[in-house]
Amino acid sequence: MIRLTNIEKRFGDLTVLKGVTLSVAEGRVTALIGPSGGGKSTLLRCINLLEIPTAGTLRIGQEELSFRDGVPPAWREIQRLRRQTGMVFQNFQLFPHRTAIENVMEGLVTVQKWPHERARERAFALLQKVGMAHKADAWPATLSGGQQQRVAIARALAPSPRVLLCDEPTSALDPELSGEVVEVLGRLADEGTTMVMATHDLRLASRIAHDVVFLEAGQVVEAGSAQALFTQPKHDRTKRFIATLTQQGQHGEGV
Repeated sequence: MIRLTNIEKRFGDLTVLKGVTLSVAEGRVTALIGPSGGGKSTLLRCINLLEIPTAGTLRIGQEELSFRDGVPPAWREIQRLRRQTGMVFQNFQLFPHRTAIENVMEGLVTVQKWPHERARERAFALLQKVGMAHKADAWPATLSGGQQQRVAIARALAPSPRVLLCDEPTSALDPELSGEVVEVLGRLADEGTTMVMATHDLRLASRIAHDVVFLEAGQVVEAGSAQALFTQPKHDRTKRFIATLTQQGQHGEGV
């Protein structure tokens, strides 16, 4: 369903992604793990074209786009692929001057031109799905971090994207609040939502991911099923990284 082929991303002289190739099957959850600066978030942003790859090919469903250095793709081509994705950011990025339900409605009304009442019905149903219907008329400033992130997940789901992209969805939350978000994402995974997430949260990755990709220095070190990679990693570097995360979790530092 998603296929990245030889994706490169350079910022000036710095090469952040170096020929990344991977596939994400429909209805599966893929976790991108690895040390900070390894390219996880950049790769995620390349999938929804918040960052335009320097080279390579991106395919989502039946839509495909190839990239060449110095030749930016047309805006309509970017939008064609981006419309198939929903993005959940690390720091929520809710509109502070909109209530929870208005945040979820915003894209439906302003971008997709839905009638107001239809958008409100859709938004309320999604808030129910993430356990936030009782806060539909609350302002973001009055919500906890976990509640804000659940509203952000509802907003990302509003246009019925083919894939949900999550960039460190629990890293800004303390363990108790992150548990709320893990639970919601787990339910979405059980329902067959296709997801790609960049995360340091081993609990999140091990609980809901079907597949795991370990990235370091902009390259795929190892990829496979979550069960295999977390219990029997093949590469020494993967073993060391997972051991470090596990030790952090045991000491209550969060992972």
